[in-house]
Amino acid sequence: MLFFALGRSIFLVYNTGLLRIEGVKFTEALSAYYHALQLDLATASYFMFFPFLLLLIQSVYSPAWINKVNQIYTFTGIALFALLITVELGIYPEWKTKLPVKAFSYLTNPTEVYDTVSTGLFFGLIFLFIIILVVSYFTYLKLFFSKLLQVKPNYIFSTLFLLITPVLLFIGARGGVQQIPINQSAAYYSNKNILNLAAVNSGFNLFINLIENYRNLGKNPYEFYPPAEAEQTVEKLIFVEKDTTTSILTTQQPNIVLLILESWSADLIESLGGEPGITPEFRELEKEGILFTGMWATGPRSEQAMGSIFAGFPAHPISSVTVQPDKFARIPTLTHKLINRGYHTSFYFGGQLIYGNIKGFILYNGFKRVVEGENFGKEVIKGKLGAHDEFVLARQLSDLKTEKEPFFSALFTLSSHSPYDQPMEQVITWGDNEQPYINSAYYTDRSLGNYFREAKKQPWYKNTLFILVADHSHNSYRNWAFVTPNYHKIPMMFLGEVIRPEFRGTQISRLSNQSDLATTLLKQLGEDAYEFKWSKNLFNPYSPEFAYYSFEEGLGWVAPNAGHFAYDARVKHFHEISLNDAVSDSIVREGKSYLQILFQEYLNY
Repeated sequence: MLFFALGRSIFLVYNTGLLRIEGVKFTEALSAYYHALQLDLATASYFMFFPFLLLLIQSVYSPAWINKVNQIYTFTGIALFALLITVELGIYPEWKTKLPVKAFSYLTNPTEVYDTVSTGLFFGLIFLFIIILVVSYFTYLKLFFSKLLQVKPNYIFSTLFLLITPVLLFIGARGGVQQIPINQSAAYYSNKNILNLAAVNSGFNLFINLIENYRNLGKNPYEFYPPAEAEQTVEKLIFVEKDTTTSILTTQQPNIVLLILESWSADLIESLGGEPGITPEFRELEKEGILFTGMWATGPRSEQAMGSIFAGFPAHPISSVTVQPDKFARIPTLTHKLINRGYHTSFYFGGQLIYGNIKGFILYNGFKRVVEGENFGKEVIKGKLGAHDEFVLARQLSDLKTEKEPFFSALFTLSSHSPYDQPMEQVITWGDNEQPYINSAYYTDRSLGNYFREAKKQPWYKNTLFILVADHSHNSYRNWAFVTPNYHKIPMMFLGEVIRPEFRGTQISRLSNQSDLATTLLKQLGEDAYEFKWSKNLFNPYSPEFAYYSFEEGLGWVAPNAGHFAYDARVKHFHEISLNDAVSDSIVREGKSYLQILFQEYLNY
């Protein structure tokens, strides 16, 4: 129990800056220790089952080697938990969550994990892990461990120990004698999610996450309603009364350049409510394009975004369709549709696409030329993640000079991902905890400005549609809570001389997701998009209007003129709910049914 309290203290001290930004009072943070007691006791009870067996044996038979087994077991437990503490310190600023099962998929590429954090932070966390392990184990040996040798058997005691202790441990592990066993919701006590996460025992959380993920192999964990009822709700929700579209292009066979912007929050864009000066080049480009002002990312991870953008398949909690070849091989993709129309394809990224199995998904998409970090030589400036954006953008422009038309070329930026080591002086001096992030966005924006000035000189520019869209959002200088709609809002813009003059410099305010890109684009090309069930045509005035986003174990839902809610299905908790009372129940039903049917389709793949 003391060890768990130590881990909690380290988490709170490490994130003091974020606690201050969120306005957490000292007494509020202190309450985490009280609200954590039940889960800590449950976790300790689980941990004690094996020592109980050892002690039971030692009460009648006590050779020296059993003491060694006990020490090794305890050392292993402390080491694993210390590792969990330090890993969560590393991921929390980016993921805003406890360590999920999904994170283990990244361990197949440990060098990429290393590259996503600064060298100082990486080795600092290793040093902290060693300190926690050494101090905790030394304290255990000095103050708690008792070596048992030649214990005189007491069979009455052993019998009582055998009968009573397992019952107490079982009651402790399930959190009491109530009908429903304890879960993470027992530790939730604040509207500031960082405090709830501090109170939730990391070991208990991971243990439950493992169990639930295993259970998902056979059952949908988001089955809120009878399947037929949920299916009916979703069919009504996504029904399109009339299949029509407003044509905004001068041609149905343009070149297409898709620029996927790493971690671009709507707060980076002045027209979306952000502070001016962060992305001035983007703001200038808006005068020539169509800006979508009601756009949300469907998930918080890059590999989820790939499925959303290229397959029109929204992200969902727990896992992603893109990391499982047996599943993504069964979904339609935008790229395949374009290849069938005669498009020549390419994909550019300055880093390693094996991260999150993005490369496998990209190759499945049919991209013929894939350029990544290893294809850039010493002539370009590289950071820990790979070649920086200005060089990757320049490489794409160079290659497109000889590309056959029509072409579909996608590029995924990386400089606005931590550790933010872009080759640029710090231009923006404000932003508090996110100053490095917004400076990295300024760098990418500057690179985009230079890119478009050069692209306009190319003969293919006049017949090219550019699409800029973020893969997911990121914590901003406004420090929105991770589960709120404001956190997950992103930019998307169509740009180019193939856009009819009357539509240039306009905005589309419909609530939408990046998964709507597939159908929206295909309809502009005169293509059928019936395979993309989850993707809406944003230029069809009859298309339904809503926005969905997912986070670990939950969903957010934004309805037009009705409000929003954010719901964690794991702990059955509304993080936020701001809905018109007259339609609250029906809106919640729509959102939950959407996730239920979406996840079921994922399971069926």
